Amino acid sequence: MVIGVSSCLLGNNCKYNGGNNRDEAVCSLAKDHTLVGVCPEMLGGLPCPRTPCELVNGKVISKTGQDCTEAYQNGAQKALEILKKEGAELVVLQPRSPSCGLKKVYDGTFSGQLRDGQGVFAKLLKENSIPAVEADSLSVVIV
Repeated sequence: MVIGVSSCLLGNNCKYNGGNNRDEAVCSLAKDHTLVGVCPEMLGGLPCPRTPCELVNGKVISKTGQDCTEAYQNGAQKALEILKKEGAELVVLQPRSPSCGLKKVYDGTFSGQLRDGQGVFAKLLKENSIPAVEADSLSVVIV
């Protein structure tokens, strides 16, 4: 099976703070599956490190007030195209991210509070009927 993965989960330093979210359970999927890492934020042309962003009233806004919605949308579209080309049947996402959050995202106040919602890329996957799970619920999905 070809599985798309938020690139930070594979240990690639592409998070807003220049780090990663390496997840050994996700990385171990490479034993039996082909993993295709994508970072919608980097694909959208954002630098690393970068100012953190959160979703505010349907837009992606940086902590300094810059509207980054277009970069997030462009990156999500590029990531989707890559995963479609590679034949991804499932995508494993980083929770809470303004790109990849599947169930909850930060609430836009930059206070660490969460609200129900989906990141830009997660929403695009859903619109294209591509199944996705967050890394922290991975063990219940793939055996």
